[in-house]
Amino acid sequence: MTDLAPTARGYAAITGEIVGIALDYPKRRAWWICFGVALLLLLSFFVSVTVLFWYGVGVWGNNIPVAWGLAISNYIWFLGIGHAGTLISAMLLLLEQHWRNSLNRFAEAMTLFAVICAGLYPLVHLGRPWLFYWIAPYPNTMTVWPQFKSPLTWDFFAVLTYLIVSILFWYIGIVPDLASARDRATRRRAQVFFGLFALGWRGAAHHWARWRQAYRLTAAIAVPLVVSVHSEVSLLFAAGPIPGWTSTVFPPYFVLGAAFSGFAVVSMIAVILRHALGLQNLVTPRHLDLLAKFLLATGLMTAYGYWSEVFDTLYAGEHQEMGTLLDRLGGVYAWSYWGAVLANFVPLQLLWFRRVRRQPLLLFLISLSVTVGMWFERYMLLVTTLYRDYLVSSWREYHPSFWDWSLFAGMLGVFLTLFLLFVRFLPIISSFEVKEALFEEKEEAEEATETAHG
Repeated sequence: MTDLAPTARGYAAITGEIVGIALDYPKRRAWWICFGVALLLLLSFFVSVTVLFWYGVGVWGNNIPVAWGLAISNYIWFLGIGHAGTLISAMLLLLEQHWRNSLNRFAEAMTLFAVICAGLYPLVHLGRPWLFYWIAPYPNTMTVWPQFKSPLTWDFFAVLTYLIVSILFWYIGIVPDLASARDRATRRRAQVFFGLFALGWRGAAHHWARWRQAYRLTAAIAVPLVVSVHSEVSLLFAAGPIPGWTSTVFPPYFVLGAAFSGFAVVSMIAVILRHALGLQNLVTPRHLDLLAKFLLATGLMTAYGYWSEVFDTLYAGEHQEMGTLLDRLGGVYAWSYWGAVLANFVPLQLLWFRRVRRQPLLLFLISLSVTVGMWFERYMLLVTTLYRDYLVSSWREYHPSFWDWSLFAGMLGVFLTLFLLFVRFLPIISSFEVKEALFEEKEEAEEATETAHG
């Protein structure tokens, strides 16, 4: 069930409402204010990257033994956020769950922009980003191959594959709506813009048949990538001889944690767009309820991962692992551990109540708490283990520098700028899939009525 209101609106009205946002944005002043803030943050990105390239990665707070600092912590955080879009869209498409149709488009866009932000971190972390292609296996005159033992090479393949498949999946899905925008556009520039990207779509039967094949095939490829990408990230940790990282629970723990943070961000975006653009008839309380249930389920699975880590350490009783656990509970960086526990799981318990799940403001606040809590968790996983490894002589605290924080703020600017441009110029909800779901429900209702009347 989509839980929409088809009888009161009609199919043309739904298309007009969704496509009309892209053609004639209703709240331009609010959009410009948000876009101005995003551009200021984006300016921070360019300044930070310029300083980084000029002076080198020494401007960051990284040291020995904390060679992975805030940059990689944020890389994992952004990559995790990017998981929910593909999971919501691709998996629910294959399972034929129609309620996804009101959420999948902006969730996929969120995935793209979050993965772009994530992918930028390893590039700038290289120190010489203009030579990034050295980590790709390409034919060269020196017969030099990339170091396949290096996590940077793993990142290159994992993130690039996920980004390409996500772009393809998102673009294939939006083509019919681009054609609708082209046909409804009255200004020449909009007609040309949407016409070029609609690829000559006319809605013929063979167009739809091939579109469905391509869309479902890409979805089938995308679903396992959700699991593989963050499993790869967890293996980067597990491959390092560092106390606190040698846990077999890491792959599912990382994947579920990523989905957890991603669902939180999707919920926040759904609440904001619903309120800002008056989409209450398309993003209904039932959609918020389902998002909240996913958030609660993935949150409880992540909590199991937390408990499993503690249990494994206590059961093994290895001296250095015990030291890392005690350090997380009461050491210098205990604020990150308890911040993750409190922000992720205390407010989450409110989602057991149906009234809270359907209340947009409460859902937004709980999701915001989870988003912050997951950032604490990523920081905790990295820093509390690296700053005290097996060599006591190399123990050293880590503190992010000003340029670490400014790059993080700038990366938020990259995400917000791209997302605001998407909201302003493209259909943010899949209108044809919403109409298709309504049509199927109407058919089923008519069949049920005929059967009842005998």
